[in-house]
Amino acid sequence: MKARVKWVEARCFTGEVEAGHRIVLGNAFEGSPKPGPSPMELLLIGTGGCAAYDVVHILQKGREPVEDVTCDVTAERAETEPKVFTKIHMQFTVTGRGLSAEKVGRAVQLSAEKYCSASAMMAKTAEVTHGFEVLDTSA
Repeated sequence: MKARVKWVEARCFTGEVEAGHRIVLGNAFEGSPKPGPSPMELLLIGTGGCAAYDVVHILQKGREPVEDVTCDVTAERAETEPKVFTKIHMQFTVTGRGLSAEKVGRAVQLSAEKYCSASAMMAKTAEVTHGFEVLDTSA
């Protein structure tokens, strides 16, 4: 796996992965608008994406009628440099017709404890917690 980050100007960078996908990232600088997510925000997006991918995959493999999954990620950072994440909470909202709350909970647990490499890395510096709710669309 490879990636390249290139400075564009001020605090604006582009990131590109081997497959050619690109993203603009950076922070506001001297009153300029923020060009994209910051590197730390990208870490949260990546962690939430890794966990949400697992949850969808596990539920689909178990033939659960999952229609939508959202993972809201909130975090706290250390006050001193390097301002690592100290707390991360992932709240899943899983939508479908007649979903089993037990199976959704198990999918979230398996992601957290076994499959999500991003969460495992984050857990080296942060307390990582999870929650979920199930929205039934059969009503």
